[in-house]
Amino acid sequence: MRQGQPDYLLLVATSMLLLAGLLTVYTASFAVGHLEFGDANYFVIRHAFYAIAGGVALLYFMRLDYHQLRHLAAPIMVVALLGLAAVLIPGIGVERNGARRWLELGPISFQPSEFAKLATIIYISAWLAGRRENINKFSLGLVPFVLMVSVVGGLVIVEPDMGTAVIIVLTTSTLFFVAGAPLSHLTLLMASGGLVTYVMILAQDYRLDRLTSFVSPEADPQGNGFQILQLLIALGSGGVTGLGWGVSRQKFFYVPGAHTDGVFAIIGEELGFIGLLGVLGLFAFFMFRALKATLASRDQFGTLLGVGIVSWIAYQTLINIGGITRSIPLTGVPLPFLSYGGSALIAVMAGAGILLSISRYGRNSSHTEQPKARARRYARRNPAAGRSTV
Repeated sequence: MRQGQPDYLLLVATSMLLLAGLLTVYTASFAVGHLEFGDANYFVIRHAFYAIAGGVALLYFMRLDYHQLRHLAAPIMVVALLGLAAVLIPGIGVERNGARRWLELGPISFQPSEFAKLATIIYISAWLAGRRENINKFSLGLVPFVLMVSVVGGLVIVEPDMGTAVIIVLTTSTLFFVAGAPLSHLTLLMASGGLVTYVMILAQDYRLDRLTSFVSPEADPQGNGFQILQLLIALGSGGVTGLGWGVSRQKFFYVPGAHTDGVFAIIGEELGFIGLLGVLGLFAFFMFRALKATLASRDQFGTLLGVGIVSWIAYQTLINIGGITRSIPLTGVPLPFLSYGGSALIAVMAGAGILLSISRYGRNSSHTEQPKARARRYARRNPAAGRSTV
């Protein structure tokens, strides 16, 4: 496949988000780093290491022709499922704060569910690209799609990690829609998804507590409502221009997870509404360039793959910000690029690398050429081949 130039503006947007993440993790984490580890730079040093690893992943996938991922989709998905299953096995999976989401390999700890998001997007994109004529069929389209997503989502929910499961379902449903699924199937899919979500909320007390704290955090300001109230105080304290970089008060043990799920609130407190608009502008520019590269792709797999990655990052961003601003219940998902966390950062950087690969190889793709079109092109280049001989 002939390669072109990557979308350099997309690369710039990714780099700016990565740099913003390093600065944000430092200012949001130095208090807890100093208290827990005696080192104010504890978290930012590790985040810098994750950023380097993510940069390597980005460069690798940017240089890799994304069409190869279609042939690797099945083994990638198998590895992802094995990782999701391994965290649930006692003695293998690592439990923290009542959840089994991590695996440890020596000093390295990682979260398989973060990589499962990307693996699922690759697999579902390849599967949908090969099922063009069967997407509209209930038994050959909707049923196997639901089964595949249910297996992944079910393993993630058992960890438990409801936020990640919701992102996977929303992203894959978007792919199903873009691939041409009928509205009746999408309606049935959304209705069943809503019912499952309702049942899962009722099944676990902590999920019901999150819903209660979303509806009325003031009813329990020192308990279930504490986190959301402190997040709102941080956002309100920043006003229009903010208190100043590094001057946040809420990061001093008022906002739980100030350097992970709560970074958006800390940015709002220190840089104000203007700073938040700047961050949202960066995300919007990243999405715009990524979608532009995706829509320029000339094969269905590339289009679906790009839409899946953009949807994943967009949904995760909206869910995180929605929880911080009390627009939706808190789910505990990190803000892409900006929150502390190695697995999440490396996975999203790998996704950005694939988007850059689509910008390089998608426009020159010959995978969508129909046989007749290829024959006509061959005949134009080889006039003698089309002449009959006697």
